[in-house]
Amino acid sequence: MNMIKKKMLVTCALPYANGPIHIGHLYEHIQADIWVRYNRMIGKKVFFICADDAHGTPIMLKSKEMNISPKILINNIFKEHCLDFLNFNISYDNYGSTDSKENFDCLKKIFLCLNKKKYIIEEKILQLYDLKEKMFLPDRLIKGNCPKCNKKNQYGDHCENCGCVYEALELLNPKSVLSGIKPILKKSTHLFFNLPLFEKKIKNWIDSGVLHKTIKNKVKEWFKKGLKKWDISRDSPYFGFKIPGYKKKYFYVWMDAPICYISTFKNLCKKKNIIFDKFWKNNKTTDLYHFIGKDIIYFHSVFWPSILEGIKFRKPTKIFVHGYVTLNKKKMSKSKNKLIKARTWLKYFDSDSLRYYFASKSSSLSNDIEFNIQEFIYLINSNIVNKIINLASRCSSFINNNFNGMLSKSLLDINLYNLFLKKTKKILILFKNRELSSIIRIITKYSDIANNYINKKRPWSYSKINKYNEKIQLICTMGINLFRLLMIWLSPIMPDLISRTENFLKIKLSLKKYKNPLINHKISIFNHLYNRISISYINIFK
Repeated sequence: MNMIKKKMLVTCALPYANGPIHIGHLYEHIQADIWVRYNRMIGKKVFFICADDAHGTPIMLKSKEMNISPKILINNIFKEHCLDFLNFNISYDNYGSTDSKENFDCLKKIFLCLNKKKYIIEEKILQLYDLKEKMFLPDRLIKGNCPKCNKKNQYGDHCENCGCVYEALELLNPKSVLSGIKPILKKSTHLFFNLPLFEKKIKNWIDSGVLHKTIKNKVKEWFKKGLKKWDISRDSPYFGFKIPGYKKKYFYVWMDAPICYISTFKNLCKKKNIIFDKFWKNNKTTDLYHFIGKDIIYFHSVFWPSILEGIKFRKPTKIFVHGYVTLNKKKMSKSKNKLIKARTWLKYFDSDSLRYYFASKSSSLSNDIEFNIQEFIYLINSNIVNKIINLASRCSSFINNNFNGMLSKSLLDINLYNLFLKKTKKILILFKNRELSSIIRIITKYSDIANNYINKKRPWSYSKINKYNEKIQLICTMGINLFRLLMIWLSPIMPDLISRTENFLKIKLSLKKYKNPLINHKISIFNHLYNRISISYINIFK
């Protein structure tokens, strides 16, 4: 571990405020939360933030469909999102909205700064226009074939199939999502951020190791084609912030969304007396980490750092990219109604179970993961209930019933205990590198080792002769200590289970202080720490 512990700012991508949080969203937020909890547990100061992405045409149309104002819609969704994240123990220090006054103030200041430096260009361009609806069509209201891979039903900014980023005019066979007709071309004045000016500096930044090698190679492909000026404006009607000095022009959502990282943190600084400049000005005293999905790599690795370069703010230390959660081999999507809502999940299961399942699938790579209900139930029942919880249950029954809850004054097998201690160092490295699936494999393997130890020592055989035999206490104390280390390894992953375990063991579980064994210590009466999942749930999400 580093001797100098830098303060860290960690963010997740902003969920869109037009619908509920689903488990596809939660994959990212859980990954990030586990990593944040790990860093906090080893003594680092971490600020963890996110916000709702609350602007854009889809929100305007959704509110119209519901016969409410966009403001009422996003306020309702904001409350729901906050509660969903709270229910899954996502430990945000602050959760904001792109529609906040702080965000508009930051956005206006940044825009005026970029404009003053002549990084903003005004140009007349041809745009897709819906004659029937009498409006210019933003990216999300146009669908067509991807100009690169020819995949059908792709939006007007990027392809979900191949990751290609393009202009709406490049779409093949475009159609209006609103009317279904083919749009015409019509001239409109727009504002562009001069992205090509920053190409060299962003290339150098990308080469500094901020991205995983596979993601870096993907980004380099965009540079080979040459960067294009970025359209940061949208025509009325639109739900968002008006551009200063223009009557019917609004900021594109991808202009105000990443700036919300800054404004949400600025809001936290006011609440907590944090020095803002130490995190966003150009210095090396703090770190900035973004967790994002692979569908928004371009925005975070090219557009966003260029904005930061333009205003002389620091760029991210690392960008961690994950894949999609698929259901029946298809990406979870609100627009396509292929999802499992966070609230639906909690009707049947607890939040810890999903956190554990996602951890078992998660690594530093950006591969997609397939949600499988049968696999999920097996993992929880087999790994958590049958192995880890059962270890505590079988050992504590002897300690509670025969020894008044007191653990022995020494360890029976210090070599086995040290074997677990040594593996803890490996676990810490894996947490640091976000290799969560490797951690789960180690936990599973070592829970087998712990249970096999109890099986071989057979404390119940001594109990038949003398239930107060000191050997029983020594064997079961050993089992409780191995259980404690397993739970310490799980501590960033399953916070609710850890809280119950701390009450049972009467001790705080820590990734920092774990070396001293739990001896000559009184534990509580064992209650059910975790319930088995009924096999009857097997068909719920198929």
